[in-house]
Amino acid sequence: MMDDRSSKLILVPILAVLFVMIGYQYICPAGSNSCHFKAEEKLRGVSLLSIPYQDSDDFYRDQDLEDDSPPKLLSKFNFTERDLDRHVEFNIKGDDVIVFLHIQKTGGTTFGRHLVRNIRLEQPCDCKPGQKKCTCHRPGKEESWLFSRFSTGWSCGLHADWTELTNCVPVIMDKKEAQRNKRNFYYITMLRDPVSRYLSEWKHVQRGATWKTALHMCDGRSPTQDELPNCYIGDDWSGVTLTEFMNCPSNLANNRQVRMLADLSLVGCYNLSSMNESQRNHILLSSAMSNLKNMAFYGLTEFQRKTQYMFERTFSLRFIAAFTQINSTRAANVDLSEPVRRRIEELNYLDVQLYEYAKDLFLQRFQFTRQREHQEVRLKRREERRWLREQKEQGRPWPPKHKGGGNAGGRRGGGSEIGTEGEFPTTTEDYTSQVARW
Repeated sequence: MMDDRSSKLILVPILAVLFVMIGYQYICPAGSNSCHFKAEEKLRGVSLLSIPYQDSDDFYRDQDLEDDSPPKLLSKFNFTERDLDRHVEFNIKGDDVIVFLHIQKTGGTTFGRHLVRNIRLEQPCDCKPGQKKCTCHRPGKEESWLFSRFSTGWSCGLHADWTELTNCVPVIMDKKEAQRNKRNFYYITMLRDPVSRYLSEWKHVQRGATWKTALHMCDGRSPTQDELPNCYIGDDWSGVTLTEFMNCPSNLANNRQVRMLADLSLVGCYNLSSMNESQRNHILLSSAMSNLKNMAFYGLTEFQRKTQYMFERTFSLRFIAAFTQINSTRAANVDLSEPVRRRIEELNYLDVQLYEYAKDLFLQRFQFTRQREHQEVRLKRREERRWLREQKEQGRPWPPKHKGGGNAGGRRGGGSEIGTEGEFPTTTEDYTSQVARW
């Protein structure tokens, strides 16, 4: 017959289990999403290797990155794996240069400031208050690793396009730097929904912007007045109505993104009489799509977090503060009738096709990168569990903490620019509020 002592020994663990169950129901009630447990984490002692793998910059969350696109995105285009994998071995200490092609009203000013102010670097860009440009030198060298408005200025002309930059940048870099090494130029840009971009440019021009000092160099010369007549008389086009803006046939706002990304020498530059309009448009769109696909990186204004994520994974560089999506713009506040919207789309029908292509490719690249990153995380966990079992079977002491922070899903060793685990803040405010006005 069981004595009182034995009964108490049996009763204690039963009461403990009941207490835990009651506590769990209180903390994690049925239907709650606040408690997540994975199978391999149940009943396991807390340890470094049992904690789920996380990126070193903890402000990335799947929800933030995947809310605005379906988990499995079907592509309308036949992209290859080579098209989707855009990682480059960018060597900031060597001879590599990032060249930012800044298209008007695509959020390029904000992104350009991120490049000079917000990247975690061994030797950060030197941005002095009141100066329009920053000094972005390589670690230990008097050479620039970034060619952009906020680092080298408009060295190839105001808002230089692909045609201008590819011909100008190597020459300018050789003039600026005495040592003429063979450089790798990695071109990047930002794109935006064509209707929103067009309206934003109209609002900007309405306030007095002209960009009339742009060179538009192509095949060694700028366009003549006959090839590119002005849309306005006088100093600027201030106060222009949207109807007037749309009615100017030589308005460079029309299909600006295609023109900025295409090789204009293929169509005789700005000489519209060199071929018929249909042939010219086909060549321009095909060239813009090809150049965009082959760029090292491009982002979309409508997908700020994904843009940040893809830039970091492409160049193995990290931003200090998270990008913020801002949807309240001047373009968003324009009340458009359906006929006017259709008219804008007609004027920008090349840009509409380019953006459809760009958005598809961008989201496919994002999905490809995320899936591969998740696979690598799963492999890492599997290896950790296997190693753990081996240590347990061999009776070895617990291992020391792994050195170094994780890099982009555990792949590719990060340089000194990336930093170590736990160094990244969880800032989510708009970075532009932290930047001194130029």
